[in-house]
Parts: sequence; structure tokens; C-alpha cells
Amino acid sequence: MFDSATISERLLRTIRTQMSAQGRSLTGGQGRGLTLGVETAADAFAHLVADPAHNLGPARAVFTRLGRTEFREGHRVDALRAILTVGARDLWDYLTTLDLPPRLLYGLASTLFGFVDTLAGAAAQGYLDEQESHGRDWDTTRRRLITLLVQPDPPGATVLQAAADAARWPLPATAAVISAEGTDGANLSRTAGHGTVATVIDDATVMIVPAPETPGRLTHLGAVLLRRHATLGPAVPLAATRESYRLSRRALRILPGAGLQRCDDHLFDLVTGWEPGLMDRYAATWLAPLSSLRAPERETLHAWLRAQGQVLATAEALHAHPQTVRYRLRKIRQVLGGLLDDPDARLHLQLALAHTLPRAS
Repeated sequence: MFDSATISERLLRTIRTQMSAQGRSLTGGQGRGLTLGVETAADAFAHLVADPAHNLGPARAVFTRLGRTEFREGHRVDALRAILTVGARDLWDYLTTLDLPPRLLYGLASTLFGFVDTLAGAAAQGYLDEQESHGRDWDTTRRRLITLLVQPDPPGATVLQAAADAARWPLPATAAVISAEGTDGANLSRTAGHGTVATVIDDATVMIVPAPETPGRLTHLGAVLLRRHATLGPAVPLAATRESYRLSRRALRILPGAGLQRCDDHLFDLVTGWEPGLMDRYAATWLAPLSSLRAPERETLHAWLRAQGQVLATAEALHAHPQTVRYRLRKIRQVLGGLLDDPDARLHLQLALAHTLPRAS
């Protein structure tokens, strides 16, 4: 009925104009791909008019590849859809000049717009497939970068730079690590912004915050993680990211409560709770001599140690009479003897009591 070569030539002129309006051209790889797409579409449409059962698989495959290329080159899928729409209108204008019977023309219109919908669907599918594939690759790239930063052995400068380049992450001078409950690392990374990258390691999200000293950055992250159990390791030189990671991960296990908690604000809790059960054994060892004393004597000893041996300050802290404090201290000295005069022993006793009497302190 009509020559596909003629249609191709006409469509290429129209599409070249449309692409120019988008700031693009038919040169380069994508241009050659679109040229092939136009030629394939024109040939497939001509065959479809002659045979409604014509196999459109090859044409769909070409436009699926075009959709993938659109994503890789940073274009929106709507741009390719607009080109298809303009091409369909131009082809329809051409068909109306052929002086065809109305019934045949209406049939061609139905075939044409159904055909264009098929190609547009194939292009959209290719675009989405490439987007999904890229998303998986991106997650893998970010995970590799973060794993390199938090692994026990620091990576070489060349390896780290290559991983950062692949993740499009400019290497900062300093970084801090946030450990957060949940496995939605990609979502948290997008919400955090400011170059923060995240991945999931051992059922928790690990976020690398570049240049955490930047004004407002940690405040923003605190708002993002307001209802999330999360801990912030210290800001460290990039080569020491592992240190910030270890502190934040251990803090996530030790420190209760929601919201972003800074490890630097809880160093005593981290030190005493680092090895499960160890502080219990430490306290039991140092407080063993006090087993014969009642709770009030233990509380008095703790208050006296905190007051650096000042009886009046101890009495005030306990809301007790100074004579009561002196009486209890005499009983304590009978048990501990010269340990109370040993500065190191006093330190150990205070730490042990702080561990066993957290609410009494």
C-alpha cells in the first residue's frame, strides 16, 4: 500500500526536529539507535497493515533497547514517548494525503495507534528494566564502598578511590558512622541527603556521614532519625572510619531508646557495657567484701566516694544526718580496712557501685 522507506525518510525529518527541540540530535549512539527504531517501526507498520498477524517481537525488542538507552543517557522516558507521539501524528498526516476510502482510513488509524502504544510500552519496559538494574548495581556499589570503609583492615588509597569513584562519592577528609535499626538503607540515604551513603550490614542500616562537622548536618540527621533507634559514632579521619563504625554498632546494642544518640555522650556506658557480663564480674569481684553490708551502707559508700570523702557533702546527697554517715562509714571501714585509703581501690569501688546502683546514684 505504501513504501516503508518513504515513511522512514519522512519520520526521520520530523523526529530530527522534535529532538532538536529537546536539545538532542540523531548523531552518536542514541541517534543511530533512534534511526534504527524509526526504520524498524516503519517496516513493521507496513507489514502489519498487510498482515494484521505480523510478529511485532523484533520491533518491540528494538524499542526496549531504546528505552534502556534513554535511562543510561539520563533522559526521561517521557522524552522517547513524545518522539513516538510526534511520529505517529506525522504518519497519520501522511496517511490522510493518500486519498484512501474512509473505512480503510479508520482501520489504519486503529492499527497505527495500537502499534504506537505497543512500541511505547516496550520502550517504557526497557526504561524501567534498566532503572531497576541500575538500582541494584548502585546498591552493590555503595555497599562495596561502605564495606571497605568499615572493614578491620583499612583499604589502600587506590582501592578506596576506585570504589568512591564508582559510587560517585567524593572522598571527605572526615566521616562519622550511624548505625540504625531497620533495613531500609536506601530510603534513609535519600532522606539524609548531603552525600550520606547507606547499606545494610547484619540486619542494621549503616550510614556513612561525610564531613559531619558541617553546620546543621547532624541536626538534620537527628530530625530524620527522631523515631528510630540509632547511634552516632564519633567524627574521625576517613582512614579511621572503622573506629566510628565499631562504636556506633556496639552502642546500638547497649543504649536503649529512640532517637539519634551520640556515642561521645555515653562513653562510660560503652566502656562498662562493651563486653556482655564482664562488668557484672568486675563489680562482683570488687564488692565481694561488702556482702555483709546492707543497701544503705553501700549507698553511703557510693555517695562518699563521689563526694571525695567529704562527710557533709555525702550527708547532703543522701538527705541524711552527718552522724548517720559517720556511723555507716565506721562499719564500712571495718569491712574494707585500708582499701578506702588506696586511690586505685576507691576508683574500682566507685565504678563497681555505679554499675550496681545506677538508680541510687
